[in-house]
Amino acid sequence: MLVGAALVSTAAPCAGSLVISSTCNGRMNCLGNLNCRSAAVNSISSPLLGHLSRSTSRFVRVNWARLLPRASVKSVEFTEEPATNVKFLKGIQVPGCSSPLSLVGAGYREKVFAIIGVKVYAAGFYADPSIADALQSWKGQPATKILENSTLFLALYEDSREKSLQIALVRDVDGQTFWNALNDVISPRIKEPTAADGEALEIFRKTFQSRPLNKGTVVLLTWVEPSKLLVSISSEGIPSSVDATIESKSVAFALFEGFFGPTPVSPSLKASVANGIMILLDQ
Repeated sequence: MLVGAALVSTAAPCAGSLVISSTCNGRMNCLGNLNCRSAAVNSISSPLLGHLSRSTSRFVRVNWARLLPRASVKSVEFTEEPATNVKFLKGIQVPGCSSPLSLVGAGYREKVFAIIGVKVYAAGFYADPSIADALQSWKGQPATKILENSTLFLALYEDSREKSLQIALVRDVDGQTFWNALNDVISPRIKEPTAADGEALEIFRKTFQSRPLNKGTVVLLTWVEPSKLLVSISSEGIPSSVDATIESKSVAFALFEGFFGPTPVSPSLKASVANGIMILLDQ
């Protein structure tokens, strides 16, 4: 099991450099980036992240071509998401997974406060490298086509192979505020929630409630099955254990759709993942 350490440097031009380091033999194929824009705000109040309205789920036209990766800082072991300076290992052992997962792409989540864009966290998407077997029918398509193909992302989600979203906070946030932000992504996407869905959401909420999530905290949201989501949290690098198990296909899918559906909360992440899938299929 890999356990990393988070090191923060405030000398970077954006929100600081978060390095998540560990020894890893996992492989990875790709990762691009977006150009870094300096943030004039060095801290964020809790309500800023929490007060996401349902209006965020409305369709917003995105220029995907501009979001496609153009350059990145790469090494043998990690790829840097340059807008936040967060370094994602190219391969990690995720708690609850049977084998190491490989990085497919990374991006960041930004909130606008008083017309200033404030980066809240970086996110990296990991998957079993064999996931390419389920996506062969899209081989040869450019990343721009993959981005707009909801069928491909649905196939990615419905495949039984393990996949995980790693969230690395670049601001201090309290647990309840972080959960409110996740819930604003999940709940509007569940049209007719069942009692089981409600129980799953309550477990999800309690996992973050009253838990301080300081800058450098890593959250892993891992789909071990389409209907089973594992939550792992650590303030000291890559988590080494599972904090909660969420058993609801509706909840698990709503979270995935929030990041990879038509109106993703992080367009940069989806664009980077599309580029990563293209490279993976071309190998």
